[in-house]
Amino acid sequence: MPRGHFITFEGLDGSGKTTQLRRLATALEAEGHTVVTLRQPGGTALGDRIRSVLLDSRSEAALGPISPVAELTLMFADRAQAIAEVIEPALAAGHIVLCDRYTDSSEAYQGGGRQLGSQRILDLHAAVCDNLQPDLTLLLLPPIESTLHRARRRNSRSIRNTGTDENRFERESDDFYRRIYAAYQNIAAREPQRVVTIDKDDTIEAIHQIILNTVTERITIAAT
Repeated sequence: MPRGHFITFEGLDGSGKTTQLRRLATALEAEGHTVVTLRQPGGTALGDRIRSVLLDSRSEAALGPISPVAELTLMFADRAQAIAEVIEPALAAGHIVLCDRYTDSSEAYQGGGRQLGSQRILDLHAAVCDNLQPDLTLLLLPPIESTLHRARRRNSRSIRNTGTDENRFERESDDFYRRIYAAYQNIAAREPQRVVTIDKDDTIEAIHQIILNTVTERITIAAT
């Protein structure tokens, strides 16, 4: 059986990547593909526990400050479990895997935002993930100001409506996010064959069409 396709979505919170992942999954399933979706951190029982620690803004009140290196290694523990439990079995079965964040997020958030540097993340990726790379990465990178506004507004609404608080990163400074944004730009420049950057702040449908056209082209090319 031919190996499946591994597609990741990247970008700041508020960029629209999660919405676009869901729309792409629906479109691909309508075309007869079997699609597996997951998010990082999360997507497995272990990953969901790690997510609750890393994203909840109340974690540090209960546990004390989380060091940048501890944060990074927990992200990779989540990723290793997701690869073993979800990603590799799905790819071996010929499915399309859509993942909301992957190692690029660690390079951007911990390497750039936390200033740990890219090389440490790339070395961990090679060691922990056996250097498993996506076939395609869709990087949603609209203007940073609108992205942060949407993310912070969304998380405030989520706390109000559900009591779920995944606001730990959104409390960081704008400079933190500028470093993340720059790190994403550097990744895209370094790996133009893998990373497709969508930097328009357009309608959901317009972005979806760009993504669908890109993915359809890549899948067709890979199958020939």
